[in-house]
Amino acid sequence: MDSRKLALLCRKLADNKKAENIVVLDVRGLSSVTDYFVIATGTSEPHLRAIVDEVMETLREDQHLRPRATDGTLHTAWIVLDYFDVIVHVMRAEVRAHYDLEGLWGDAPRVRARKTRAGAPHPG
Repeated sequence: MDSRKLALLCRKLADNKKAENIVVLDVRGLSSVTDYFVIATGTSEPHLRAIVDEVMETLREDQHLRPRATDGTLHTAWIVLDYFDVIVHVMRAEVRAHYDLEGLWGDAPRVRARKTRAGAPHPG
C-alpha cells in the first residue's frame, strides 16, 4: 500500500472511533523521516485507547502492518504510531494545542478526502 493510501486509511480508522479534528499533512517535501502525519484528537483516555486500538488492530489484521515504533502513553495524552511512511499522532486537545504540530508543519499541504457523487467522503 502506498503511503498516501495508508495515511487516508489511518484517517478513516480514527474517524471510525469518532476522533475529532483529524488532519493529514503531506510532509514529503519537508521531511526526510516520513511522508505523512495523521493527527487526531481524543477526548479522554478511553477515547485515545479506542482510536489507537482501532488503527493498530485493523492495520495488523487487514494489512499485516505493525508500527515500527510507538511512543507516549494514555497518561501523557499523546500516542505516536510510526508506520515509517506515515506517523499517526493521537492526542488530547490541550496537548495538541500546546505542541501545535499543524503550526510547526504549516508549510505542509493538507490532504483532503475526495467526495463521492453522493457527497460522502471517499477514502482516496
